[in-house]
Amino acid sequence: MTLRSLLRPVNPADLVSVTFFLFLTALNLVFHTRVAEWFILVPVNLTVVVFIFFLAHRAEAKKTPFLINLHRWYLYPNILFIYKQLYFMVRPIHPVDYDNLLIAIDRWMFGVDPTVWLAQFSHPILTEILQIAYSSFYLLFIILGVQVYRHHSRKEFDNATFMIVYGFYLSYLGYFLLPAVGPRFTLHDFHLLDRELPGLLLTEPLRAFINWGGAVPMNAPNPVDFVQRDVFPSGHTQLSLVAVYCAFHYCVAARWTLAILVSLLIIGTVYLRYHYVIDIVAGVAFFFFTIWTGWRIIAWWDGWRMQHSHKNG
Repeated sequence: MTLRSLLRPVNPADLVSVTFFLFLTALNLVFHTRVAEWFILVPVNLTVVVFIFFLAHRAEAKKTPFLINLHRWYLYPNILFIYKQLYFMVRPIHPVDYDNLLIAIDRWMFGVDPTVWLAQFSHPILTEILQIAYSSFYLLFIILGVQVYRHHSRKEFDNATFMIVYGFYLSYLGYFLLPAVGPRFTLHDFHLLDRELPGLLLTEPLRAFINWGGAVPMNAPNPVDFVQRDVFPSGHTQLSLVAVYCAFHYCVAARWTLAILVSLLIIGTVYLRYHYVIDIVAGVAFFFFTIWTGWRIIAWWDGWRMQHSHKNG
């Protein structure tokens, strides 16, 4: 099989996913003396790469609804899988937390710590609303994906999916560059969070769910030693904006609902003490970079496929 025939059925989201899995594999091999689980992560990553190519080829050859839909939707759980893989890699590879730098930038911009200043406006109703909005993060992409899937072409769905997964991978690079844990661990007492920012009915269980997702063990006396280093940039900001951009670009019915939800979500990133303001600024910058480069990658890949399809013809 030639490289051309191997890549022919691959879409941009497949391509960037394969590239990122190979990047993680290379990191695991280079830093195998630091990443204790490298001998598990390397074969798993290579297996996923083979699966992506296999699925792309089978979906094109068989054209059954099951394979086509699996090829469209496998990327969503893939994002979660890679996120959890980073837990075993980021801190061993770059064992320095840059919270002091991020705090200093916030203080330079505002003269105060924004999360501390916002505490004066805290109220259980506000906390409840913002915690629900913040926790809806992954639902945004399901809502967007279903809307685009139902009302647009496969090509448009593939482009929207690419923008999302490409944005996630860019944010993951930021975690390697500037690992940090966030103000709930540095500027505030993590164990007092439920008392200082109480909600109503859903705040505490949603907060516990997010802690679980970030690898914070329940009742750990030193949670900062366990939490995932995933603060800079704010992926919640960056990817939520990508979702809203795609919602308006494809005119999905829920676009205004998503816009309102994302506005509350971004406010919640700081109010709820998950992020510094500089993380939000970086998330906005990463959003613009994602869109600007994303369309260029799509155009380049479409051009490459068209050129080689003509050669085959």
